[in-house]
Amino acid sequence: MELSELPHGVLAVLAREYLLCGHLIDRAGMPYVIASFDREEMGAIAIDEWMGASPVYTRRMQELLGFAGDDVETIFKGMQFDIGAPHGFLDFRYTVHDRNHGGFQLDHCGALMDVEPMGEEFVRTMCHDIEDPTFDATAAATNPRARMTPLHRPPREPADRSPHCAWTVDIEAAAEPIIEAGITAQVAAGVAAATPLPVITPRSSDGSAGHGGSDTEGSDTEGGDTEGGDTEGSALRDDYSGALVDRIATEEFSVPALVAIIEELCLQQHLLAHAFMVAVANRHGDSLARELGEHQFVGSAGMSSQRLAAALSVHCSTEAELQTPLDLLADVLSIHPALRPRSYVDVQVTSSVDHVDLSLLESPGTLDDSPFSWPALLRDGCDRAVAAMVAGVHPNLSCAAVEPPPGTVARWRVEVAAEPVTQQPEVTLAEFSTGTHFELPSPEPTAVEVRGRS
Repeated sequence: MELSELPHGVLAVLAREYLLCGHLIDRAGMPYVIASFDREEMGAIAIDEWMGASPVYTRRMQELLGFAGDDVETIFKGMQFDIGAPHGFLDFRYTVHDRNHGGFQLDHCGALMDVEPMGEEFVRTMCHDIEDPTFDATAAATNPRARMTPLHRPPREPADRSPHCAWTVDIEAAAEPIIEAGITAQVAAGVAAATPLPVITPRSSDGSAGHGGSDTEGSDTEGGDTEGGDTEGSALRDDYSGALVDRIATEEFSVPALVAIIEELCLQQHLLAHAFMVAVANRHGDSLARELGEHQFVGSAGMSSQRLAAALSVHCSTEAELQTPLDLLADVLSIHPALRPRSYVDVQVTSSVDHVDLSLLESPGTLDDSPFSWPALLRDGCDRAVAAMVAGVHPNLSCAAVEPPPGTVARWRVEVAAEPVTQQPEVTLAEFSTGTHFELPSPEPTAVEVRGRS
């Protein structure tokens, strides 16, 4: 399965799934940080992690979707396509007063729902200690003189206060520019950050769809929702160069744009995982960074498979209902965020009647000298991450590493087992998050442009 072969409506749903899967990465990694240290150190590592990755992928998304600038509207557009702010699970509402002033509120914050049962100290760590520097780092990627200031935020008083939080965003010429954190430069210097952006080829004048990403060559399709085409023809967006739209729906984007957005959201996940391991290594050494990175990878891989398998089963054609677990697995592995984009981590999925093979091929991710990445972990024998991906699709699928053929970095074979396979403990632990089984809401039928006052 290739992303470009999927119907427009399915791609729109999957784009929101990739945002949420990226957000849930920390639900897999941070429990192990707390177990190794304490809540305060978890907060410090989370700050470094998000400050390392967010500015890098924010600028990439601006370039991809053509909305680069230095104003509040540009900041908000970047937040709308950031794995830190998945649509629905974090229900952001934006207001723009003018190019230098605006604000946002969260009508629902799934992250808060996860943390509130843990007590006020954890709420303060997330909503104060972590958000203050990381929100400003995200804003500073667009304008170093931008500041995000809370009007109110949790702990909630009263306990059912809504919206969950509200912030102002202001750009002041007299403000001291924020100096980018050192870990941002470390992440920006990595192989993942240097991955070429996907290419969005706009539709031709006859309405046919172009391509998004380097792995869709030769698969041009006519418009139409059932064969990978657009549903609304020329009404759909190939970029985000117009006015800010509050709660913009992924359905507004064309097939080429959605494919490119999804590929870039997958890379955001790789950048966040890389930043997490770099943050741990900077503070506690390489060995622990790899150990905690593997825990994070295994839990995240399993959760992503669960959500993608469910999304494909619900939103694809009725043919999906006739799929065997191995058929569904082959589709999920083909689009799993840990195994994309192909320009960074290349795999081959092959199916037969009684098994599926996943082959890891040479790619920039596997050739990278840095040990702090998901491709490096796979290259070096992190078989449990693949087992988690597999079991996330169906509990009766068993995975084992097999001898890779020449020219292949690693290979795993999946077969149907007689009994359910034991779930990886990282996946079980991560399932405390309400996001694991969160039902993403359908987008509002009409979006509202947010226009600033001159």
